[in-house]
Amino acid sequence: MTDMTATHVETDTPLAVSFKLLLALYTIIPLCLILQLMDSFVLQGALLQYLPSSPSHFLLFQVIFGTPHILASTVLLASNKDYFAFYQKKILIMTLAIMIFFAIASQLLSYYVLYIMVASWTVYHVLKQQHGVGRGIYKLPNWAFYLLLWSSIGAGISVYMGIFLKDTLTIQQAEWVKQAAGGFVACLLFTTVWCQQYMTTRFGSLFMWANSSLIFASFYLYIQEYYFLSILIPRLVHDATAYVFYVAHDVNKHAGHPQNFLYRWAAKIRLNVFIVLPLVSFALTYLLQVYGDQWFEAITRFFFGMEIRQAITVGLIGYFSLMHYYTEAFTWKYGSPYRKYIRFKP
Repeated sequence: MTDMTATHVETDTPLAVSFKLLLALYTIIPLCLILQLMDSFVLQGALLQYLPSSPSHFLLFQVIFGTPHILASTVLLASNKDYFAFYQKKILIMTLAIMIFFAIASQLLSYYVLYIMVASWTVYHVLKQQHGVGRGIYKLPNWAFYLLLWSSIGAGISVYMGIFLKDTLTIQQAEWVKQAAGGFVACLLFTTVWCQQYMTTRFGSLFMWANSSLIFASFYLYIQEYYFLSILIPRLVHDATAYVFYVAHDVNKHAGHPQNFLYRWAAKIRLNVFIVLPLVSFALTYLLQVYGDQWFEAITRFFFGMEIRQAITVGLIGYFSLMHYYTEAFTWKYGSPYRKYIRFKP
């Protein structure tokens, strides 16, 4: 999601996105910091011993965060024929590009190089969305906005690498990554302070500092080795922000006049329009994460006498993730079909 600002209010979009609600999502930052401080100074690190090194090590976390909003965006695009028809050429080209790239890259590049590339795109996507939402509130000069954005991305990638590759890095490499993250964080702090002079509203300033604090807090928790909390903060804010837009869009597009098969079925069983997309995306995530691989392996073993491991959790969900990063860069921009059903509270 980029440049998510509204220039007018449309009468057919009764549900408006509240920037106050979006800002409230950032309360996860002080909550996680308080939790870490209590664990360090009161509980003597008892929580740290229990937490995994990454949220992805909790199946429950995978079912709740990350994958659901990716599948939600996929369902939103695929279930609305007008959207799919509008973007089908881009979808086809990107699908072929992904297939060709990984077919060649898997032969030429190591697993870790591919992992770093995909992880960097993940971090870029997460932070571009948050700063894209805030861009219209900041009202920064372009150069200042992009300096703020890329300082965040540089720090975010460094923290991400430090956490997810920590078991493969040497002590010296881990220290270099930590120093790189610290350098980007220092640059981000200086940039945020510098950009303060361009703020014309208190709310714009709060939103800018909230986005920078995503990085500050994640870096601090990374240094303290609370890796789970370090990743949880940007993940929760990003996913929840996405769902705010998805639900607002679907309520405005389908409430009272369902325009696709999904909402027509929901209307027949009197399912509230607010929960249709979240319910479908969470249910799909659970089925794919818990049963997808074993079902696929059973089918391929029965018909072809062979097993393809992690075809769903890595292959299919990986494809949806990459397509999500790609399509979200333009589907929510001003002038897209999606934006007819999005407006903002003043």
